[in-house]
Amino acid sequence: LVLLWLVAFSECIIEIPLRRVKTMRKTLSGKNTLNNFLKEHAYSLSQISSRGSNLTIHPLRNIMDMLYVGNITIGTPPQEFQVVFDTGSSDLWVPSVFCQSLACATKVMFIHLLSSTFRHTQKVFNIKYSTGRMKGLLVYDTVRIGDLVSTDQPFCISLAEVGFDGIPFDGILGLNYPNMSFTGAIPIFDNLKNEGAISEPVFAFYLSKDKREGSVVMFGGVDHRYYKGELNWVPLIQAGGWSVHMDRISMKRKIIACSGGCEALVDTGTALIKGPRRLVNNIQKLIGATPRGSKHYVSCSVVNTLPSIIFTINGINYPVPARAYILKDSRSHCYTTFKENTVRTSRETWILGDVFLRLYFSVFDRGNDRI
Repeated sequence: LVLLWLVAFSECIIEIPLRRVKTMRKTLSGKNTLNNFLKEHAYSLSQISSRGSNLTIHPLRNIMDMLYVGNITIGTPPQEFQVVFDTGSSDLWVPSVFCQSLACATKVMFIHLLSSTFRHTQKVFNIKYSTGRMKGLLVYDTVRIGDLVSTDQPFCISLAEVGFDGIPFDGILGLNYPNMSFTGAIPIFDNLKNEGAISEPVFAFYLSKDKREGSVVMFGGVDHRYYKGELNWVPLIQAGGWSVHMDRISMKRKIIACSGGCEALVDTGTALIKGPRRLVNNIQKLIGATPRGSKHYVSCSVVNTLPSIIFTINGINYPVPARAYILKDSRSHCYTTFKENTVRTSRETWILGDVFLRLYFSVFDRGNDRI
């Protein structure tokens, strides 16, 4: 299963403003609708740089620390959609006027008859995620991410959606490898790369803790102003998916999970940190969390006394402090962001979602199969 784990030239930087997310939105009329490989290999700042390259920096908005959305447009004239830029999947889809699901009723729908560059097929696909699924029709049209343009880009328009009710996004833009695509269509990043629209086959995420603005995804290079220190390159377990080898997970100098090494998926489309049930439950006990409904809660008064949990990857420690792995719900009650991964795998696998990525600037290098 593909998992949804609830993504100009020289010195010129393109900034595309975001619209405010609404849980109920008009769908048929108005302007809104139309419109190292190894640790010892040092990272060279000149290897991937914003200087002299076609670097597009595209703003994202933090929605309640649960997902990040950014605007794209599809069609001629352009119709605007808010999508999750997701390294956990490879397909692009948005809702269509054919969709009768409740989830579609609150979202912007693509109106194919209004686009002069639209091209349809008869191919229908089902795309599955850990939290929902959609049934869609494969079509072609012009897709824009800021100043990046992919003409005749294959994508899906949804005919039915399950599991996405009330979530404030229109669709998903997958940034995983082509082999992870359910439709077999070439992903938009590959099209942009093949057409020379980006000078380097990389993209990067800065996920801000700010509740609204500040987060970005960048294509074609790295703006070094978004991080301090050096980038620590980690080779992928294998080309074809954004997963790396993790050495261990520890707390107070004791290994609490991933004791013999494990796999870690780096996923911008997942809000939390997910792992095997037994190990997640053990972490909940160690930090004194108690289950209530679908979450595990702690007293907000103890957050400052809880220890950091350290993820060691390629010999380097990445601490996640309690202020990062404890969030507040709508009633200001504190809950942990560790959750069971419901997708069974043959080996121990963890998903490092936005909780982790808010702390560490991440670069995804397709040219060298590394993060």
